[in-house]
Amino acid sequence: MAGTNLTREEARERARLLAIDAYAIELDLSGAQDGGTFRSVTTVRFEAAEAGASTFADLVAPTVHEVVLNGRALDVAEVFADSRIALSGLLAGGNELRVVADCAYTNTGEGLHRFVDPVDKQAYLYTQFEVPDARRVFASFEQPDLKATFAFTVKAPAGWTVISNSPTPEPPADGVWVFEPTPRLSTYVTALIAGPYASVHSSWEGGGRSVPLAVYCRPSLAEHLDAEAIFAVTRQGFDWFQEKFDYAYPFAKYDQLFVPEFNAGAMENAGAVTIRDQYVFRSKVTDAAYELRAETILHELAHMWFGDLVTMEWWNDLWLNESFATYTSIACQAHAAGSQWSHAWTTFANSMKTWAYRQDQLPSTHPIMAEINDLDDVLVNFDGITYAKGASVLKQLVAYVGMDEFFTGVQAYFKRHAWGNTRLSDLLGALEETSGRDLKTWSKAWLETAGINVLRPELTVDEDGLVTSFAVRQEAPDLPAGAKGAAVLRPHRIAVGAYDLRDGKLVRTSRVELDVDGERTEVPFPAGARRPDVVLLNDDDLSYAKIRLDEQSLATVRDHVGDFTESLPRALVWAAAWDMTRDGELAARDYLELVLHGIAKETDIGLVQSLHRQVKLALDLYTDPAWRATGLARWTEAALEQLTAAAPGSDHQLAWVRAYAATARTPEQLDLLQGLLDGSRSFEGLAVDTDLRWTLLGRLAATGRADEEAIAAELVRDATSAGEQHAAGARAARPAAEVKAEVWASVIEDDKLPNAIQEAVIDGFVQTDQRELLAPYTERYFASVKQVWESRSHEMAQQIVVGLYPSLQVSQATLDATDAWLSSAEPAAALRRLVVESRAGVERALKAQQADAAAG
Repeated sequence: MAGTNLTREEARERARLLAIDAYAIELDLSGAQDGGTFRSVTTVRFEAAEAGASTFADLVAPTVHEVVLNGRALDVAEVFADSRIALSGLLAGGNELRVVADCAYTNTGEGLHRFVDPVDKQAYLYTQFEVPDARRVFASFEQPDLKATFAFTVKAPAGWTVISNSPTPEPPADGVWVFEPTPRLSTYVTALIAGPYASVHSSWEGGGRSVPLAVYCRPSLAEHLDAEAIFAVTRQGFDWFQEKFDYAYPFAKYDQLFVPEFNAGAMENAGAVTIRDQYVFRSKVTDAAYELRAETILHELAHMWFGDLVTMEWWNDLWLNESFATYTSIACQAHAAGSQWSHAWTTFANSMKTWAYRQDQLPSTHPIMAEINDLDDVLVNFDGITYAKGASVLKQLVAYVGMDEFFTGVQAYFKRHAWGNTRLSDLLGALEETSGRDLKTWSKAWLETAGINVLRPELTVDEDGLVTSFAVRQEAPDLPAGAKGAAVLRPHRIAVGAYDLRDGKLVRTSRVELDVDGERTEVPFPAGARRPDVVLLNDDDLSYAKIRLDEQSLATVRDHVGDFTESLPRALVWAAAWDMTRDGELAARDYLELVLHGIAKETDIGLVQSLHRQVKLALDLYTDPAWRATGLARWTEAALEQLTAAAPGSDHQLAWVRAYAATARTPEQLDLLQGLLDGSRSFEGLAVDTDLRWTLLGRLAATGRADEEAIAAELVRDATSAGEQHAAGARAARPAAEVKAEVWASVIEDDKLPNAIQEAVIDGFVQTDQRELLAPYTERYFASVKQVWESRSHEMAQQIVVGLYPSLQVSQATLDATDAWLSSAEPAAALRRLVVESRAGVERALKAQQADAAAG
């Protein structure tokens, strides 16, 4: 990836020198069915502040034919190298650059991705430009603060539809689609989607305006496209955001395009959002999957204002985009009239926040407002701090200033900075004006420092069980070795909930809201009151902090965690227990017992599935290896009990059959999976549909019970792109040395796999009960990882670096091998970060295993 970077200083200087007016982009995609390259012609008009100045444009292309600056043809061999076109002798005032190039279709999910559907054999295209990949499609000045208008002209095969940021014109007779210029946008939110996509159209009506809505997908998925449900969530978002933002939706239409082999969840292209097409559910899924899809839809819609209308000046304020979109999407789900996910903050507490807590304890932890020196920095910074910690802190800020005051400040911000670029100070200034609070101290404590605080209750009671004192103790654990900065104590706005057992239920009997600051804060709890059965710090999840339970509260929840009458306190207790397990304060076997005591009473399907994932991880990585088989047996038996007891056809039944399949290993357990697959065994109401069949077959393949013939037969049943990915994963999972060697070669020694197939192959390769089979690949990993990083695109390299790191080899030897490589290989900063993060996972697992062994 050498030669494709851009530093902040270079971007700052280019922004000082240039103002971009307009792009006219002509793309010839008429040969897309055959792949290869496409002709790209870019004409860009821009202003320069100084006569005779020099700068550069960005382009990644295999061939550049012409570079013409102000009518003067430049020598391509002299001015084009790596990803830059050198421009000198600029005119003061107006300039025009014309670049003619052959650009390449990709199969990596970057630039212009090309996919051929195995069902209809047709090619489908879409762009993905964040962070620096518009330059793979057209010549540009690619940084967020050089906004311009964009006019696309696209030649496409007959029968295709072409979608961009501007409204789609009527299908042209000559195959040339001419789009009206966009408003002023950053390059990374422009978009082009082309192919014989199927579509459904509707509209949103509000504020005296009608906004056209559309959803698109491949025809092979059209029968599964629940367009009306998608439109319903979209309209809910339009209603709520228009009210809260008090700024009309800024674009002419809103398309949502479900596209294949998408690397992320979705992308906020202005008026043309691309979404991974796994969100078009072709088999039964639980309500948690619909909730996640709704959050994704609302997240991207929020970006139309925060990110597209108003854009950060540089990537150090990426969190402004992502944290705001995350916070507002969850708030919309929780508070919008008629929302079916009013429990959204429960999901947030037990999924997004646990992601943030995990990220914030890695050696790569960083302030929310991260230091982004170049593109390599930002490419690895789409993490749990940027999204989830930032959203958590915004939630706390709303509690601090008030929701009405917060959104009044946001409204002023949009009106003041529409179509422009901003810094953090611009938003804080608007919020200070409307809230009357000085946010500079808050910002310094929460946005400009790294790490996480721990809150512990300190209670003393007399011999009659009456409270004599109650305080909150705040700790600032040292940052991990290698992390920048120092741990700090922060001000927290929290609620303290008192819960008592009433008729077998844990009911909140009192609540105190207070500011916690410094090491110790007294809680205004009535002296002489009886000690509650459970004391829950950060009740209602107002702040961002790890919480701990005192001994009596922990003893109560061990038996009664499932008896909280509300889902949010349950989620907070589950999250605290999981964090204690990761920190080695709670043995993994004790965490398993806690889950087994309470999960049968858990009604929130999202929480149930989260607990399934966490138990699996604890058993695989955090248990004493000598006890692991015992724990796995106990969990798998419990999963079968819950599967058998679940209501026929329920979400819980589906979740439990998947949990059972994930750890099945004995002949009897595998016989049940085989029986479900061939129809000789069944559970009332359980539909063994396409995706569940692949789940069962994948586990049978990983345990040696399903061979290539069985996988090939299943692929005949499901001859789709999803089927191809499942089959690739199942093949890679087979427990044979020759299989692993072949998979390794296909990923490391070759670069032909598309992104989605490579991801499936890596996931299949790494099986937790194949540690001995995978052990030789530790040495091979470190022998090849640097070369992979330097020769592959970012997305493809990151899949390999993270996915093939020997995380299952939990031993000091793995840590030593990692340290030896880090000290000798001189890896790029982004590569070093990814490897160090993976190393931290092994180090944490080793400590947790030792804690579990001690408990045994």
